[in-house]
Amino acid sequence: MAKRLIPTLNRVLVEKLVAPSKTTAGILLPETSSKLNSAKVIAVGPGSRDIKGNTVPVGVKEGDTVLLPEYGGTQVKLGEKEYHLFRDEDILGTLHD
Repeated sequence: MAKRLIPTLNRVLVEKLVAPSKTTAGILLPETSSKLNSAKVIAVGPGSRDIKGNTVPVGVKEGDTVLLPEYGGTQVKLGEKEYHLFRDEDILGTLHD
């Protein structure tokens, strides 16, 4: 069984961030509270090729927090963890504090 995945071309491997269901004081938060479909970038591919054969690099880097579309991506399970593969152009943007 594989333990590491290196994406090809313009694909990005992400681990979705799960919003806490409780506050530190123990108050339960409703599921409908404002949460973003965000993820942490684990690995990126080298990029796609343009018509002339030049590599077009991926727009995000490892460690970035990104905003994902509600649907899409390919679910991948490596060991006990669950990841998702998205194309670079499917990622909606990066999130910053």
